[in-house]
Amino acid sequence: MRIHKALALMFSLAALTACWSDALGAQPAGEITLMSYGGIVEEMYKAVVVEPFMKKFPGLTVKYFDGGSSAQMLGTLRAQRSSPQIDVVIMDTSVSDVGNKEGVLAKPDPAQVSSLKELFPQALDPGGYGPAVTFDHWVLVYDTDKVKPAPTHFAALWEPRFKRQISLPAVPNIQGIAATILTAKMLGVDYRQSIDAAVQKLTELAPSVQTFDPQPDGYTMVLGGSLTIATGWNARAQFFHNQSKGKLGVLLPAEGSVFQINTINLVAGSRNPVAAQTFINYALSADAQKAFTEAMFYAPTNATAKIAAAAAARIAGTPEAMAKMIPVDWNWIATIRDQWNNRWRREIIPASGR
Repeated sequence: MRIHKALALMFSLAALTACWSDALGAQPAGEITLMSYGGIVEEMYKAVVVEPFMKKFPGLTVKYFDGGSSAQMLGTLRAQRSSPQIDVVIMDTSVSDVGNKEGVLAKPDPAQVSSLKELFPQALDPGGYGPAVTFDHWVLVYDTDKVKPAPTHFAALWEPRFKRQISLPAVPNIQGIAATILTAKMLGVDYRQSIDAAVQKLTELAPSVQTFDPQPDGYTMVLGGSLTIATGWNARAQFFHNQSKGKLGVLLPAEGSVFQINTINLVAGSRNPVAAQTFINYALSADAQKAFTEAMFYAPTNATAKIAAAAAARIAGTPEAMAKMIPVDWNWIATIRDQWNNRWRREIIPASGR
């Protein structure tokens, strides 16, 4: 009897061990490479999203790669098409839409990315590709010590006091697209019908622009004293507003603004798609979204994320900010982006005289 009991216990322990091993084996493991923006975004995203993820999944390592602009990231994916070295990419939605159509990005599996069910409807891609991971909006930033009175309108950029004091990143940077749309709105023109008037108005502004180059960024140049006003994105602007103790002012123009949406995408041919989608799922979760919003002021795309009131008042999710947002069909923008780029290169930038 004792022998039978001992054997039964041994078999039970063996079965339990096997189940435990299977459970461990089901955990994603290995290494993935995340490609996204550099600078302060990289620093904060690694601190509040990547590192907590690796603590939660100790078998997984995430390598963060600074891919430059979204256009540069797409170029990297195209170059690696036959042998991808990137597993997950965070990039602007107008560029990721091109990647979707070209087949360098893949659709995530809803069974593996359960956080998709928690996202705002606006965050979901109609075709099932990578969803929005952050919402942001376009702003003006200025030196609060030197710019008095403070600007209230986008139209202030055309004032003589800002002659050669402006940073306005040109296309293919998305800020150039945003500036085109907002200029058309300021002039009462539908950008989907024609941008002729907007191009003419921006051509008039060009001589006042010190740089159309996105590097170094406008926030740094304003804080460094080489410029007094620049265009930018709310999330970074709010972060530097805090860092500078209010020296960097942030303005949502009275004419309105546009949303900038970053999507998180599974790269087609990823070397570790299970691990990649495990990370995507975590990045879209309420906890990760809350952490990044409160650290960096990007508006969350997860509807269940509970954002602290102090951060919520400074993101694009407030009713006041939402009311000023100009609806933009970014998928349509992707189809005409090259045309707009060419007009900037041929008409607007040369008008600066440099």
